[in-house]
Amino acid sequence: MKIFSESHKTVFVVDHCPYMAESCRQHVEFDMLVKNRTQGIIPLAPISKSLWTCSVESSMEYCRIMYDIFPFKKLVNFIVSDSGAHVLNSWTQEDQNLQELMAALAAVGPPNPRADPECCSILHGLVAAVEALCKITEYQHEARTMLMENAERVGNRGRIICITNAKSDSHVRMLEDCVQETIHEHNKLAANSDHLMQIQKCELVLIHTYPVGEDSLVSDRPKKELSPVLTSEVHSVRAGRHLATKLNVLVQQHFDLASTTITNIPMKEEQHANTSANYDVELLHHKEAHVDFLKSGDNHIGGNSREGTFKETVTLKWCTPRTNSVELHYCTGAYRISPVDVNSRPSSCLTNFLLNEPRYKIDGSLEIPLERAKDQLEKHTRYWPMIISQTTIFNMQAVVPLASVIVKEAMTDEDVLNCQKTIYNLVDMERKNDPLPISTVGTRGKGPKRDEQYRIMWNELETLVRAHINNSDKHQRVLECLMACRSKPPEEEERKKRGRKREDKEDKSEKLGKDYESDKPWQESERLKGILDREKEELAEAEVIKDSPDSPEPPNKKPLITMDEMPTVEKAKGPMSLLSLWSNRINTANSRKHQEFIGRLNSVNNKAELYQHLKEENGMETTENGKAGRQ
Repeated sequence: MKIFSESHKTVFVVDHCPYMAESCRQHVEFDMLVKNRTQGIIPLAPISKSLWTCSVESSMEYCRIMYDIFPFKKLVNFIVSDSGAHVLNSWTQEDQNLQELMAALAAVGPPNPRADPECCSILHGLVAAVEALCKITEYQHEARTMLMENAERVGNRGRIICITNAKSDSHVRMLEDCVQETIHEHNKLAANSDHLMQIQKCELVLIHTYPVGEDSLVSDRPKKELSPVLTSEVHSVRAGRHLATKLNVLVQQHFDLASTTITNIPMKEEQHANTSANYDVELLHHKEAHVDFLKSGDNHIGGNSREGTFKETVTLKWCTPRTNSVELHYCTGAYRISPVDVNSRPSSCLTNFLLNEPRYKIDGSLEIPLERAKDQLEKHTRYWPMIISQTTIFNMQAVVPLASVIVKEAMTDEDVLNCQKTIYNLVDMERKNDPLPISTVGTRGKGPKRDEQYRIMWNELETLVRAHINNSDKHQRVLECLMACRSKPPEEEERKKRGRKREDKEDKSEKLGKDYESDKPWQESERLKGILDREKEELAEAEVIKDSPDSPEPPNKKPLITMDEMPTVEKAKGPMSLLSLWSNRINTANSRKHQEFIGRLNSVNNKAELYQHLKEENGMETTENGKAGRQ
């Protein structure tokens, strides 16, 4: 079961009723100019914040620390309750930032002390908080979509933090009963809905805040299970800095945070430029950062007594940054941090130093957030061919301007323009029929044809762009430009067809040329055999004419070359073909199966006398060299 813990959803319900406009009675000195004051001027009276202001500031600090350390998957829904419930944001990631919350709170304004208290109640906000917990977040929807038919295995848990001014313990129990009954009713509705989720576990944190100097009418109570679905705890806290400290402690408990204090940080004094003093800065982070310290036994655990309370913290002594790598410690982990007192000068100086200077280590590691690094890695590897022979576009320098900006989470108009120019350049390359770096590894022949190469390139480019279209609307514009360029006009398609036909003709002519080369030895052999046959016939006719009494002496001719004397075609033309080998074998075998021609056996120098019986009748006699004479 994929469990979303209670820290995935946090609903703040802040009381906006008239009694929250009462002063917290913790005075703040407004006039700090105690030196060189002109005599006779009455100093300004100290000021104090209202319960509403203290509640808002404390809750914003809670959210600030949570957002600093967990920028994703930890969500806050803020509700203000008076005569009704005012939901200030949603569960979407776009609404999860301090700027949105503070702008919404500024629009709400402070409570009206002259409003009718009977018309206002914190119950409106608690009911709206239960409704918000039943709604599905983007992360829960994604998990349900991945599980498909097992979507019910996705858990739904949450936490409600209610800051109010309760009247008594019985009033607190009434609020708990209201939340329990509302959860029961909304779980029934969620069971029959595809857009809601039943609440499986809810933590109710009731914070009763009251002015400094008054007695509390509500008792503290540790966490108690009211039902299998609901647990509740009560905190009675004085307003002002006491309330801020309580929320600081709660955020550490709710999100498993730990404290680290950087001590002895040298800092120049503003009043005395040539002097410096040492300061301490407390940082919050996930408690996993202290695992190695605790395992080593040298955990440097100390404490500080802020507001009279002892708080465990790991103390690290400031070390002057070293540039020698030998003196630097190895990095064992990277964790997001958040200063406890964000507005103090030491915290501000340390934060600016870490952000503006090169990455330094403080007896540990303060590096870039691991979540951000993972997010960047995911964006750059959504489409990532494993070997270079599986890609075309990543082998093309012309695609680099598009591939380098399409992985961005947000693109500018200039980025979109550069991507469009890249696509137009590729279209121009295709029009000119420029070659592409297509890998031919594992293929026979010359590889795919030119139009097939461009089809492969366009398909791969479309896959890359589609992997990032959900980043922003500008990514969608790049895809639209790509698809528009891929849909060619009819005349372009006709030109492509003509090009393909021309390539087919070239391939056919090349193939015929190869076939001709392979058949050339056989054709040459046939031609030579025909020439020999014709010469034999001419020789026979010449012998007949020469043997006649009236025939003149034939002119001297070039001596004929016999078959035995003629060089074989195979020897003259290189390696013998399969047909020549087979023919020679058949001829040799056939020559052994018949009786040799008598004339060839009685021939002299491979020349036989023809028509000997006619010569004998005419009184001719045969000479040794084959020439006949009269007797």
